[in-house]
Amino acid sequence: MRAAVQRVCEASVTVDGAVVGAIGPGLLVYLGVAADDGPSDVQYMLDKIPNLRIFNDDAGKMNRSVREVGGGILVISAFSLQGDARKGRRPSFDAAARPDLAEQLYRELCDALGRTGLTVARGVFRAHIDVASVNDGPICILLDSKRTF
Repeated sequence: MRAAVQRVCEASVTVDGAVVGAIGPGLLVYLGVAADDGPSDVQYMLDKIPNLRIFNDDAGKMNRSVREVGGGILVISAFSLQGDARKGRRPSFDAAARPDLAEQLYRELCDALGRTGLTVARGVFRAHIDVASVNDGPICILLDSKRTF
């Protein structure tokens, strides 16, 4: 499971002209599920995402988590994070999970994040979406549950 985690001032997702999820300050998370992902990968992301210390403290150092600053999390399913462009110019998505598994694990992570007391918004799985965000920093952290980077 891979995630691109962006610190944002605000973010929203729109489907067919209607906003279906939005947050103020917090984290915009693009999540890519791999074919071999399972519950341990969900747990890894559940431990990492809400506890990343990427918000500034009173001294201006990145030392606070989204939980500590009272921010929200917008989670967007993004199979393209599993893309492999090392060979040629057209990415291969062979490592991406089948849609049924990807949706199941995406929902499990969103639900688990919500149970922590955080405000969690999400996109619509497999829909064509428009994402709008105002990045803060910009700060963008890459996570991989298999720890390949």
